[in-house]
Amino acid sequence: MTRLPDPADAPWRDPSLPAAERVDRLLGRMTLEEKTAQLAGLWVGADASGEGVAPHQHDMADGPPDWDRAIAGGLGQLTRPFGTAPVDPAMGARALARSQRQIMAANRFAIPAQAHEECLAGFTAWTATVYPVPLAWGAAFDPALVERMAAQIGASMRHVGIHQGLAPVLDVTRDPRWGRTEETIGEDPYLVGTVGTAYVRGLQSAGVVATLKHFIGYSASRAARNLAPVSAGTREIADVLLPPFEMAVHAGGATSVMHSYTDIDGVPAAADRGLLTAVLRDTWGFTGTVVADYFGISFLETLHRVAGSPGQAAALALEAGVDVELPSVRCYGVPLADAVRSGAVAEALVDRAARRVLLQKCELGLLDPGWEPVPAVAGEGLGDAPASGPPGDAAAPGPGGVDLDPAAHRDLARTLAERSAVLLANDGTLPLSGPRTVAVVGPNADTPGAMLGCYSFPGHVGAHHPGVPMGVEIPTVLSSLRAELPGSRVTHAPGCPVAGDDTSGFADAVAAARDAEVCVAVLGDTAGLFGRGTSGEGCDVADLRLPGVQHDLLDALVATGTPVVLVLLAGRPYALGAFEGRTAAVLQAFFPGEEGGPAVAGVLSGRISPSGRLPVSVPRVPGGQPSTYLGAPLARRSDVSSVDPTPLFPFGHGLSYTRFTWSDPRVDGAPVPAGHPGPRREVPTDGRVTVGCTVRNDGPRPGSETVQLYLEDPVARVVRPVRRLIGYARVELDPGAERRVDFAVHADLAAYTGPDGRRIVEPGDLDLHLAASSADPGLTAGVRLVGAVRTVDHTRRLTTEAAVAP
Repeated sequence: MTRLPDPADAPWRDPSLPAAERVDRLLGRMTLEEKTAQLAGLWVGADASGEGVAPHQHDMADGPPDWDRAIAGGLGQLTRPFGTAPVDPAMGARALARSQRQIMAANRFAIPAQAHEECLAGFTAWTATVYPVPLAWGAAFDPALVERMAAQIGASMRHVGIHQGLAPVLDVTRDPRWGRTEETIGEDPYLVGTVGTAYVRGLQSAGVVATLKHFIGYSASRAARNLAPVSAGTREIADVLLPPFEMAVHAGGATSVMHSYTDIDGVPAAADRGLLTAVLRDTWGFTGTVVADYFGISFLETLHRVAGSPGQAAALALEAGVDVELPSVRCYGVPLADAVRSGAVAEALVDRAARRVLLQKCELGLLDPGWEPVPAVAGEGLGDAPASGPPGDAAAPGPGGVDLDPAAHRDLARTLAERSAVLLANDGTLPLSGPRTVAVVGPNADTPGAMLGCYSFPGHVGAHHPGVPMGVEIPTVLSSLRAELPGSRVTHAPGCPVAGDDTSGFADAVAAARDAEVCVAVLGDTAGLFGRGTSGEGCDVADLRLPGVQHDLLDALVATGTPVVLVLLAGRPYALGAFEGRTAAVLQAFFPGEEGGPAVAGVLSGRISPSGRLPVSVPRVPGGQPSTYLGAPLARRSDVSSVDPTPLFPFGHGLSYTRFTWSDPRVDGAPVPAGHPGPRREVPTDGRVTVGCTVRNDGPRPGSETVQLYLEDPVARVVRPVRRLIGYARVELDPGAERRVDFAVHADLAAYTGPDGRRIVEPGDLDLHLAASSADPGLTAGVRLVGAVRTVDHTRRLTTEAAVAP
């Protein structure tokens, strides 16, 4: 390899030059092989045995790569140096630094790799804080808190040398039977978009690239099966699936996007130029990188069968707009270079992708003179890196000098777990007022893993290393309740496993419940991958009945006559109609993370007043195709069908231990006339209106109410949802206190995709509902849009502005 003059003196190293100019000067000096080397990752230590963490990993991973050969000429990305096996963070940081120095030495331009990791529920690394899953973020209705969490996650990642995080998931839940429901933020695009955008801002504030996924349609698969085809119409795509990504790109400044595995109407997302280039780049103006979901380019050949070879798959993906092949190179290496030389692929497409990759590296500072591979190594004296070898063999777990689970992170994880717990029903049994005896039963009562989603490190990777400690302390509901209720005798019986048909433990559980004043039944899911759990990637279900024999266990517990408080630690909602009015209370916690046990116990005891709201509807019956709240009139209960899809608990629902009164609805400061519909406030189709009310805490405890704003369009050119969320605000109130909540609503929030495919705002009547859930009548303000029909695009206003008076 011909060495260039000292790279420190090269023009692409000059930070005084614009990044684009630096990259252009570098790209012009690179060979075809050097450019394609920047377009792929390398996954060291990936398991080819079949017990993997990515779909078809056993088909795609051929064994350990030849490290020296793989990095010759450069490398685009290092795949999961911390998230492939348990690695002590200090030793992992040293190994990553060593690997980066080797990569820089192996190419003429001393370009390091961009290192990425999963970070869906925290940095997916051994000993790192495990936060609640995204469905819990949605339940909190608190974007500011999620932004703080993401900033903490990003700080931990950047501290050990990671540059890119594969989160957030912006798929909108369409059918909760899908195993990855736990990874979604909810079933409403506005909630998903606002919370997801907050996560992007937080992660990127720490200097870590946020990767939006999965673009697009992954959650809308037929029968909720993982990787299954999608049959989504243009309006569902435009008005439900795309808006969260629009928000994250325009309001969050996201700099990377990951394509979906699925196909929409026969076109795989990885080969869809209309999505990855025409929409994302040409229309939205996105300038970052598009990365492949793991093996997604190869799947064009092996699963979708739209390519006959790795080279053809590379050609399809590159032309569509996929810049980086992850997790390792199979298509974008020799097959792509051969396709360029044969004339099958234009080298300009390689240049386009390489320029985007190098521009991102430049913006991350990776091309600057004096760049240090790992900040922790440079700034904390972690010692010299091991002499040689790839990051996957860096270290066995042991005492280290990098704390990825500091007290501040645990505190915020607990706060988010507390705010996301949703009290669905309560006959007055909660909060527990010092009962003499409490029976805590159920398979999730004393199981630390019951707190964790499938993308937590202990569940995602640690499950393959049973001899390795979890790495973080995870109190269970049982231990937490014992600490929370020191004056009570707390007994325990698991009753049954999460999955399977073993009922041998029923008798002990029933006896414990019968002998107690109150029974806390802790049921739900075990997260896993590809069928190794009841929730998680590849853990789809045919219906929404509680897994295994848990339904029967709950039935037996209720039959004892002891008040039963049902606690669900789960990754999706389950049908609870059979227990309506039979349980004393129901508390839903969506995989609440390492501090979930104390959070749940605090809510049960009353130390914490519940304030979570449902990000997904809870169905009444388990069978059939579930329906989200965004249904049109005919998607709801009607006399033309014998099936009633009305949920048991609607989107946005959640109870408190105090009482709230809403009053004085106003539009632009004027009281809403009594007897709606009355006179309507006229607003131009390009104008805005302010609508709000006063919320008062009339109960005995401090509490938090979530004011939700829904839009109803009674007459439109196409069938529209009866209601859809366009704003929300959490309001903290002491007993007797009241606060004013106002929403500034631009007419753009009424836009929808018309019959001709254009997104329009049209004149006509709208109803704005200030409500406590999607099913709550609430307080209604009438508005009339006047003026010409407007065509709007991605530059439209996407959010309302909420103002809560001091």
